[in-house]
Amino acid sequence: MERLPVPAAPQMVLLDAAACPEEEGFPEALSPKEGGEEEEEEEEEDRQRSPRPVTFTLGNEVLGLSPETEFQSPDAEVYMHFMRSHCCYDAIPTSCKLVVFDTSLEIKKAFVALVANGVRAAPLWDSKTQSFVGMLTITDFINILHRYYRSPLVQIYEVEEHKIETWREVYLQGSFKPLVYISPSNSLFDAVYSLIKHKIHRLPVIEPISGNVLHILTHKRILKFLHIFGSTIPKPHFLKKTVQELCVGTFRDVAVVPESAPIYTALEIFVDRRVSALPVVNDAGQVVGLYSRFDVIHLAAQKTYNNLDISVREALRQRTVCLEGVLTCYPHETMEDIIDRIAKEQVHRLVLVDENQYPRGIISLSDILQALVLTPAGIDRSSL
Repeated sequence: MERLPVPAAPQMVLLDAAACPEEEGFPEALSPKEGGEEEEEEEEEDRQRSPRPVTFTLGNEVLGLSPETEFQSPDAEVYMHFMRSHCCYDAIPTSCKLVVFDTSLEIKKAFVALVANGVRAAPLWDSKTQSFVGMLTITDFINILHRYYRSPLVQIYEVEEHKIETWREVYLQGSFKPLVYISPSNSLFDAVYSLIKHKIHRLPVIEPISGNVLHILTHKRILKFLHIFGSTIPKPHFLKKTVQELCVGTFRDVAVVPESAPIYTALEIFVDRRVSALPVVNDAGQVVGLYSRFDVIHLAAQKTYNNLDISVREALRQRTVCLEGVLTCYPHETMEDIIDRIAKEQVHRLVLVDENQYPRGIISLSDILQALVLTPAGIDRSSL
């Protein structure tokens, strides 16, 4: 494939929150005749590990777990080869919004700027070292609230006064890790591998000569690219298999939160379990909503982060905008139907439920990309 010229770096916002144009689509050479751009990314489910009280498990006898052979047939490798034949540049939109923060910026201003610009993460620039040193994400906001919240009567001084560099020093305690990034010339297969291996949800694409951040790749962006342009290649047979047969997703010890629980309980689960969204259940245990990490950032916009004792039910009611909501799927639905629904609805996960709306699992973008791209390549998630 002939390489397209490297695009000029998108507008960067240092310290303030000036907006750039919304991202509008893929480069012209790759643009389909139809299709718009969705709101950019957000976190998918990480492997949910340590046990917690509010969990459920769907047993192997129900799912019939033996999916590996489905991904080992020759036709199962079609998406793996597709990703290896396209570079990260191909998935970069022709226009996008990119916000960059200097590490000397105050934490509160940074999170308000994320909300104001409708983005969920920003690369961090260190003026002292003249380099990008990390990412500021909603996870940081959650960790700050979880660490310093005491009661509705006690102001969270750390949110009001701390600078980004101060928080990084406190939270990382000297264990600064290099920023994980990728070159625009690397393959999309490499991008999927990096996202899943490092258990991250955003991968900065940095032009190696100028050092500029061109874009932030996400699971959502990559799956959208595959869903649009992958329609021109033969579909593997496993797409006709059901979720129950393939066992793609998380089905053991999946965390949920009661709608009557305080928001702080949800934050505890986010931190302890490293999940990005929680099915909200009523007293009968049925799914009635979804509380995600992105919901938490709106506490900054509404300046309500000093009261984390309100219930999840009330927090969902107070949302100023309807976010992705809760979309469900059933064990008898095919993998193809699941992918089509996620792409059409522009969400980051589906909650697997039974016929009575009781939660049975979570199927995330990360799970799907693992199954479509890495598993056929012989790369098991547990070995990363």
